[in-house]
Amino acid sequence: MTLWPKLLGGALLVAAIAWAVLQIREDGAESVKTAIERQNNEAASRAHSKRNDYDSCLAASWLWNFGAGECDRP
Repeated sequence: MTLWPKLLGGALLVAAIAWAVLQIREDGAESVKTAIERQNNEAASRAHSKRNDYDSCLAASWLWNFGAGECDRP
């Protein structure tokens, strides 16, 4: 008769440990996803900024120096 409470307690303990491990893994994965998303957003922002610089350089009839990444007067 005393076997069932021990089995039930052991099963609950294993379930609690498994749940904790899964939560830790999920939190870690979410933080990695967030870091990658921030890097992607920053890269997109920098690319958009450079594209605006390039477009405004051409609109002013100047020359874009690709090596230096800046606008030069003709």
